[in-house]
Amino acid sequence: MDRDTAVRRLIAALPLAVLIVLVLVVTAKQPTFLGIRSIRTLLDGAAPILLLALGQTLVILTGGIDLSVAALASLGTVLLAKWLPGMGPGAIIAMLAALAFAGLLNGLACAYLQVPSFIVTLGAMGLWSGVSLSISGASTISITKGYDAIGWIRDLRLAQLPASFVLAALLAVLAAVVIRVFARGRLLHAMGLAERAALMSGVRTPRVRLAAFALSGLFAGLAALLLSASQFSGSPTLADALLLPTIAAVVVGGSAITGGVGGPLRTLVGALIIAVLRVGLSVVGVDPSYEQIVYGAVVIAAVALTLDRSRMGVVK
Repeated sequence: MDRDTAVRRLIAALPLAVLIVLVLVVTAKQPTFLGIRSIRTLLDGAAPILLLALGQTLVILTGGIDLSVAALASLGTVLLAKWLPGMGPGAIIAMLAALAFAGLLNGLACAYLQVPSFIVTLGAMGLWSGVSLSISGASTISITKGYDAIGWIRDLRLAQLPASFVLAALLAVLAAVVIRVFARGRLLHAMGLAERAALMSGVRTPRVRLAAFALSGLFAGLAALLLSASQFSGSPTLADALLLPTIAAVVVGGSAITGGVGGPLRTLVGALIIAVLRVGLSVVGVDPSYEQIVYGAVVIAAVALTLDRSRMGVVK
């Protein structure tokens, strides 16, 4: 086994090792951490991050990035709060469809207007935030009538674990199987590794990009469902703070920010690392206001480890 292969395998195994070490350290500081109640709280917090990160993973695999996922999730909570009283369970389907369509619009701008995904989604982040503020009147909307349509996800337990996280984890496994087994799923990696070569071999790369962004919007909608159920409300800023942890979950899990390397199962591990890290910071007494600083440092460190510099002529 040559040196490069050994290094790649070491980097691939590193996220799981980091997760184990974090769990051991937090447990040493707080012995009750592995109790069922603590684990439920941990997984409840990890579920929306995992869902947002799964959508982000699909986009990153193609070589792009979606900075609008958190803003879309916030918009989803507002739409649910507005639509649930009149539409009941139908509001869930309508909201998911609306956010998938919003993601599709992001993809259209990237694929057919040839605008870099960073620029498109940075603008979309402001656009969808503005839509949320306009619809909600820049205020939190409590969900009372119609809450039963989404409240079940908050209280349901599967094998004593939160159904929200179990379902999110199952979606991660399903996405991983689809990507590995089906040829169209493998196009995400092919496009991220060498988009020009994929295009010349007959792959309709614009369609792949559209699918990735639409699914990112759909996953943002699922995250919005969990957030609305847990907070009993919708807010134009409810999910905004999750953008950095979401990106951190993807890159900490071992997916290369340059695309083509990684997958949903790695993101599952990354989301658990971020969830345990949040608890660990609290245990050691770090002020919650400093969490974003930690996440930013984690993203930079993870990208430095996973960045494939051989595919970049110049690092700008």
